[in-house]
Amino acid sequence: MIKIERQKLNRIKAVLAETGRTGKWLAEQLGKDPVTVSKWCTNTSQPDLYTLQNISCLLKVDVRTLITNNNNQD
Repeated sequence: MIKIERQKLNRIKAVLAETGRTGKWLAEQLGKDPVTVSKWCTNTSQPDLYTLQNISCLLKVDVRTLITNNNNQD
């Protein structure tokens, strides 16, 4: 069995830190379980595009800021 390393696809955790917000706050704003937001922050799972757009609006950042550039990862 081939083990695939989990890729860092989003920057939600970093952008939350940059904007002074918490995962708990984001979960409350979106009406999501904090565990779900935690999974997004650790890149265990990914939000759908609609939710990603909502996150960008809540954090007042361009949606592209939330997506990792594979050529220049944090």
